[in-house]
Amino acid sequence: MDLALLRTFVTVHRAGSFTRAAALLGLSQPAVTSQIRTLERQLGRPLFLRQARGVTPTTIGDELAHKAAPHLDALVEIAERGLDDESSLRTLHLAGPPEFTAERALPALVELTGDDGQGFALRTSFGNAEESLEGLSAGHHDLAISTARPRGALLTATPLCDEEHVLVASPRWAGHVGLGELPLKDAAALENLPVVEVHESLPFVSRYWASVFDSRPTASGTVIVPDLRAVLACAAAGAGLAVLPRYLCTTALERGDVVALHEPAVPPLRTYFLVVRTGTLAMPHIARAHEWLQRAASDWC
Repeated sequence: MDLALLRTFVTVHRAGSFTRAAALLGLSQPAVTSQIRTLERQLGRPLFLRQARGVTPTTIGDELAHKAAPHLDALVEIAERGLDDESSLRTLHLAGPPEFTAERALPALVELTGDDGQGFALRTSFGNAEESLEGLSAGHHDLAISTARPRGALLTATPLCDEEHVLVASPRWAGHVGLGELPLKDAAALENLPVVEVHESLPFVSRYWASVFDSRPTASGTVIVPDLRAVLACAAAGAGLAVLPRYLCTTALERGDVVALHEPAVPPLRTYFLVVRTGTLAMPHIARAHEWLQRAASDWC
């Protein structure tokens, strides 16, 4: 079987589209379509179901991808490193949310970047869960940290740790709500407080309200900034209340820059997952980073 056909097939499988696969491979869409049809003729079975927006793999398409993809990835890695360059470091391509990746994952992984015979070079991309998982599926990343568990068998997810969310604001707002004594039925006491969030949809505040108060927030965002570290800075400056991961605001809480407006008996949690393409944990540098992050996470939770 032609390895070029398999490479095109795996790229289409990961991209979910002939158009996106063609762009990744540097080929025309007709060329990609032709290669897939050739492979289907050789196998005597359809590999994809064509749809209006992309393609969906058939059962045999999924099976072939799961068997072939890890070996193709290994061959690509050998080709990129070179057979004679034993001293060159492997490169780990990591993707994840900017705050958690910067504050947690990268400080742990830099210990593995030394040239000790088992180290690797590190390249990092920031993005939301959808962007990170799409890039991982397309082969742009080796390892992704995601708050969403991927569906299907192409990607393998391992729970990493749970993140506790805290409702905080600067001390000037504490008197408005009765600091630390807010009963569940009194969520209305927070309605007049301005809100600092990462998006107009108020994802963190809405999740907190649903979990703790069994309701939806009625306020709209006063300050919207797409980075939780900036949200913390704005909340500490008095811009309004915010819902933040406890790991991110622990120091600010200890210094008194912000205070917790409420301490529910069961705080809202969000789970992080380590995600790889199925089969790629056979690659030593990916497996080592995966294991190292799991070990480090035991101290984070």
